[in-house]
Amino acid sequence: MSRAFVDEDAGGGEAPGRYTLPERTDPTFDRAAARALLRGADQGDTAGAEAATGYFWGDPALFAEVERILAEAREDHDDRLEQLAERFLRGPVRRRRT
Repeated sequence: MSRAFVDEDAGGGEAPGRYTLPERTDPTFDRAAARALLRGADQGDTAGAEAATGYFWGDPALFAEVERILAEAREDHDDRLEQLAERFLRGPVRRRRT
């Protein structure tokens, strides 16, 4: 197939270096992962953020971190971050079977 017809960005995966995270053993990893998931959702790249962090959108393991981020967003009047954090805390998107 000609390279003219190949979409090298297809697949919605993470671009290398797009999500800068500390080592998984670092105590700040979960906080950084929560921020990465929120940023990914804001940029329309939830799948890439999930791949980079190893967590899925709405993962209860990150609720405490997202609640802290939500409090900061409210304090800073960051309406978009507040909206994303609230959506995260509602849990994963439930897809109906067809």
